Amino acid sequence: MADRSREVAARMAEAALVWLDSLDPDQRRAAVGPPPAAGGGGEAERTRWFYTPTDHGGLTFHQQRPAQHRLVMRLVASGLSEAGYTTVATVLGLENVLDRVEGFSIDWGRERTRDPGMYYLRVFGEPGGAEPWGWRFGGHHVSLNNLVVDGRVAAATPCFLGADPAVSPLLGGAALRPLGTAEDLARELVRSLRPGAAARAVLLRRAPHDVVAGNSTRVDGRELRRSELWRPGRHVPDRADHPVTGLAGTDQRALALTPVPKGVPGAELDAAQRELLRALLGTYLDRVPAGVSPLARYEEPAALDAVHLAWAGSTAAGEPHYYRLQGPRLLIEWTNIHRGVNHAHAVWRDPVADFGGDVLAAHHAAHHAP
Repeated sequence: MADRSREVAARMAEAALVWLDSLDPDQRRAAVGPPPAAGGGGEAERTRWFYTPTDHGGLTFHQQRPAQHRLVMRLVASGLSEAGYTTVATVLGLENVLDRVEGFSIDWGRERTRDPGMYYLRVFGEPGGAEPWGWRFGGHHVSLNNLVVDGRVAAATPCFLGADPAVSPLLGGAALRPLGTAEDLARELVRSLRPGAAARAVLLRRAPHDVVAGNSTRVDGRELRRSELWRPGRHVPDRADHPVTGLAGTDQRALALTPVPKGVPGAELDAAQRELLRALLGTYLDRVPAGVSPLARYEEPAALDAVHLAWAGSTAAGEPHYYRLQGPRLLIEWTNIHRGVNHAHAVWRDPVADFGGDVLAAHHAAHHAP
């Protein structure tokens, strides 16, 4: 696994260097951020992330030539599996579909609101060197965050994908559902639970408006406000001071993230349900290459035992719902409630080591001790 992680890191470095070499000085100023540093001031920028159509920080497609667009996508592909890359490319294209859904009429005071050119890439540090480096790619419904330390990929989370619309018609009666399997498997799993387990899995009969952790830098249970989903000075939605979940009081407490996971653990599932759970994990953890994905960890019974499933909202298809999978070094959240239950958010996080903070700290302790 370590060798495969190094292979992925080498591909990332090569792709990043080729892209950086294509940039002129003005482009580089936007494209390059400070090197990752445990506790350093530049970390505030590297670890601030978004999944809304706001300024994610970096160089946009609009600021580059078509040949450079190709180099951007080559770097993006280096950090994803084939299926993960196809899904990300589809999400970018959905901006054009969403524009049509909204009648090409939404105006937030910029040249184009639903804009497939408003995705940002930024490299932190020097790719391929001896020191840690990383890169971030993001825009509406995409946030990819990667850190390389000592020549291997040390972190690939937070990893956020969304789909709006979640379901779109295709010719011949088919449907485009970029994240559909992540919804279907979870619903099949929760609906398969026996009544007692289902009662513990469904924490609330009402679905939250968004994933509970939002775009927090750290998964610490803090309730975020809607304004925090947007870069200051950019478009901020209505009800900016409201919680991202739209919940309060006992409802908020029922869904609040806690160190001890809520819901039903994998240890209580039967063999068929455990296979569903493992497959569901794969829809998130297989976004990245096999040398980086922790999915193989869940072949161990004890690891799968510790993953808890929690649900909110209806378990019927087509109705608002939310779920999460939580365990050691794992937090997965999904919600589909808006636009007539046709707007999905799906995020994979490592509550202990998002952005690779633990590995980065260990590296600096070993190599930069006073």
